[in-house]
Amino acid sequence: MSAIAVSGIAFALICASTGLAMMLRSVLPEHHLSSDSKEVIRLATAMIATLAAIVLGMLISSTRTSYEQASGYVDRLTAGIVELDVRLDEYGAEAQPLRKMIRASLVPIANSIWRGDAQPADKAAPFQPATHGEIILRKLQELSPQNAVQRSLQSRALQLGGDMAQTRLLIFSQRGSSISSAFLSVLVLWLMVIFGSFGVFTRPNTTVVAVLLVCALSVSSAIFLILEMGQPFSGLLQISSEPLRNALAPLGAPPG
Repeated sequence: MSAIAVSGIAFALICASTGLAMMLRSVLPEHHLSSDSKEVIRLATAMIATLAAIVLGMLISSTRTSYEQASGYVDRLTAGIVELDVRLDEYGAEAQPLRKMIRASLVPIANSIWRGDAQPADKAAPFQPATHGEIILRKLQELSPQNAVQRSLQSRALQLGGDMAQTRLLIFSQRGSSISSAFLSVLVLWLMVIFGSFGVFTRPNTTVVAVLLVCALSVSSAIFLILEMGQPFSGLLQISSEPLRNALAPLGAPPG
């Protein structure tokens, strides 16, 4: 389910709990709304609100860190591809077919990471490291350096190829969401309880309803951000794939 759908459901549930609590207020006996009852419920709600605030803060911090880490992996992979192409260009004519192979592999590599940009057949395909990275590594090993410079360039190219393969595996391990649905359900339940307590002890009017709606929208938006950042390669806040797809200019193109 998309982040928009989940946050929309959370918003609806929070609003429903608030509305039901306001309706419940009109049928509760007066002694249930005494100052003692209000104080007890206020303290209990404050405890739940503290827990919810801590959990929301931890989730936002955790998913933001994970998102930035995934973005760093993409930058690292892109930089590795560019440097590998430069080293192969310095190697000489023997490496030109390999440079063409690397260019041809950019789109498939990007599609394997950003499944939302891929064709339906590519989306269903499992992760296959040998289709791109391993083949390029084998081709690098098959180069036959003729002098010390070429041996040094081949060694660096092999190091870059190994680093790129490892980085791609790290990216693949972060494609799925790390947010547990059970964990998220408990958080939404806490928010429903909090907003429900507001409704029980508040006489409804336009200002109160508007403020509660804005607050419900705010916490639902926080849930949306958590879910979006938890899936860095899909959704509205996904990391851009353009730098990787356009990392290398066509062979023979003038330098830009």
